[in-house]
Amino acid sequence: MSILSNLIGDLKTIYHLAKPVQGDTHQERLENFYSTQSRDYDRFRKRLLQGRKKLYQELARGDEDGKIWVDCGGGTGSNLESIGERISKFSKIYLVDLSPSLLKVAQERIADRGWKNVITVEADITQFSPPEGVADIVTFSYSLTMIPDWFAAIEQAEKFLKPGGIIGVVDFYVSRKHPPQGWQRHSFFDRHFWPIWFATDNVFLCPNRLAYLNHKLERVDLTESMGSLPFLLGLKVPYYRFIGRKY
Repeated sequence: MSILSNLIGDLKTIYHLAKPVQGDTHQERLENFYSTQSRDYDRFRKRLLQGRKKLYQELARGDEDGKIWVDCGGGTGSNLESIGERISKFSKIYLVDLSPSLLKVAQERIADRGWKNVITVEADITQFSPPEGVADIVTFSYSLTMIPDWFAAIEQAEKFLKPGGIIGVVDFYVSRKHPPQGWQRHSFFDRHFWPIWFATDNVFLCPNRLAYLNHKLERVDLTESMGSLPFLLGLKVPYYRFIGRKY
């Protein structure tokens, strides 16, 4: 695409991001938010949602074949691009999302790439379980901040996760005013500005998700970083990558 086409696509996405989100249910609000962005979603989010590629590559490194992976809020399936040919080593990969517009893009990607083991599922992750009843890996890529009952989503994932299985999360957040020793402490500006900024799009930042994950799971890895935002020069938003193992 040309620079002009990319710019027009970015401006369209920003316009739709700025519009009030409408709908009576969580699914209606998600679809209202994403239906007009689905075609430009991946290119814009590639710059907005950082840390995803590294997380998915780390989780796909294992030598064991035949594992089951559930990607919660998997959207367009673009995260799977980062693991390349290792996709074929998995028995099943379920892309679970409530937005049919994003899943339509995922289905086109699956057909185009020939991913025979990747399946899209339109479902509420707080109610979903894979047909096999178990999974080896569960991921939440910038989705927990958009799930109203995020604690229920984590508990449901832990319920069908095998003992020793892995949950990987990458998402925006803000720290507690007094975080645990060794964890980052964000500025007053970051802790108050970013939750207000993102809440207009029903993306809710808070310090409690990371603490809950750290409490529920055996921590394997935690990285706290600051990421840049398209067109907001000089501003950086906090995000984390967390990998935890089921006890």
